[in-house]
Amino acid sequence: MTKRKIKVLDTTLRDGEQTPGVALAPDEKLKIAKELDDLGVDIIEAGSAITSAGEREGIKKIVDENLNAEIISFARITKSDIDPALDCGVDAVHLVFPSSDLHIEKKIGKTREDVKDMVAEISRYALDNGLTVELSAEDATRADRGFLKEVFQIGLEEGVQRICICDTVSMMMPEQIYDLFSEFAEIIDVPIAAHCHDDFGVGVANTISALRAGGSEIHATINGLGERAGNSALEEITLAISEFYDDDFGTDLKLEKLYEVSKVVEEYTGIPISPTKAVIGANAFAHEAGIHTHGVLSEAKTYEPVAPEKVGQKRRLIFGKHTGKHAIENEIERIGLDASDSQIDKIFKRIKDLGDRGKLVTDAEWTAIIDDVMGRSLEEVVTLEELTVTGGDTVTPTAAVKIKYEDREFIEAGVGVGPVDAAINAIRKVVSGISNISLQEYHVDAISGGTDAMVDVVVKLTDGKRIIDARGSSEDIIKASVQAMLNGVNRLLWDKKLSEGEK
Repeated sequence: MTKRKIKVLDTTLRDGEQTPGVALAPDEKLKIAKELDDLGVDIIEAGSAITSAGEREGIKKIVDENLNAEIISFARITKSDIDPALDCGVDAVHLVFPSSDLHIEKKIGKTREDVKDMVAEISRYALDNGLTVELSAEDATRADRGFLKEVFQIGLEEGVQRICICDTVSMMMPEQIYDLFSEFAEIIDVPIAAHCHDDFGVGVANTISALRAGGSEIHATINGLGERAGNSALEEITLAISEFYDDDFGTDLKLEKLYEVSKVVEEYTGIPISPTKAVIGANAFAHEAGIHTHGVLSEAKTYEPVAPEKVGQKRRLIFGKHTGKHAIENEIERIGLDASDSQIDKIFKRIKDLGDRGKLVTDAEWTAIIDDVMGRSLEEVVTLEELTVTGGDTVTPTAAVKIKYEDREFIEAGVGVGPVDAAINAIRKVVSGISNISLQEYHVDAISGGTDAMVDVVVKLTDGKRIIDARGSSEDIIKASVQAMLNGVNRLLWDKKLSEGEK
């Protein structure tokens, strides 16, 4: 049997951008589109051209980039949506019609006959203007199947090249989706796409069921972004296809780029990825519990379904109250140190004590404990000499820092949406002049009660080779934030200095 090629339509820039609170500038859309193209996505839904001038600017930028992917614009069954798409120079339109009586009658106030006439007219108009048309049935899982078949047949007679069945508000379970797609795959010769949402947490399962039943295209978003509970997550679907259905069908995606693309989307949308998110979450390949860590160090497959490198991730050992001695021994050996049994016991106790106090043991704290127990002293490679922050109702939040690095002084200023953001931006400028260290994540980890509350800030930093966590604590959130940044920077720079000295 010939292995089926599954096309991937990524709708992060359209449906994903409809996530509440997300708005992408044209240049941000272009950056994400280029990442998606490098990933190997077949079709990029760049937006809906009718939306705004800014949306059209973003779509045009993507079109002008001459990417390998087909560039498609969302459009309703009206010429007023097709014309802006044509002006943008897209390859195709994702032509969406309401298919359930609920949507036909309550949303657009039409009849079934009206919808059939509109589909015929607009499909013909788009095709006559040289566009590829993917005819998509909104709310198809609550529509009458006989009516769906009639409308799709009208589109096919006009010449549409693909059709799409949308489970718009997740109104079917996987076995029902399988039945629906099986029925339509029997009678339709063009590719059938599955567009599933995750309102009941089965978007990925429904999409895979649609493929098993004969579907040949998926609609998905990076990180599962989208309205309400989001769309089916591209990274989860494509990894599942690779692991479980590779003999039957597959995609052309470079799975090893999934994590990288995910982080770019997280950065530009401002929607943080849950640590427990499948495939690309920070904890997807992280291990703390003693029995798990021991197992994965002996044989990775014991507690990892796939190698983290397959999706661009790295294994992380987390040290906390559940950590076992085996993990500590292994990590100390990995970094080239020789610890005695007594030193291992002391490190083990220090880690347990921190965990029992409800503290996340950051990477910086873990290595600081090792240094202390084993008599190694961390040199502060970078020190804060001055920090000045201004802000107010009518003043742009601004921060100025003076930082000493070895025998040099760096002075930088930064602005931000608030004083914390301004201070972080000022520190970032200095650090970028010293090394290639960059901030990946920032969050307030814990705050004690009262007006003199102690603030715990945890940052995640990377130098391109390692990713580490570092903490800063203070009654002042600005000081805590700066301290966390400098603690992490010092840890990375000192570890680098030690490793270079050992060579």
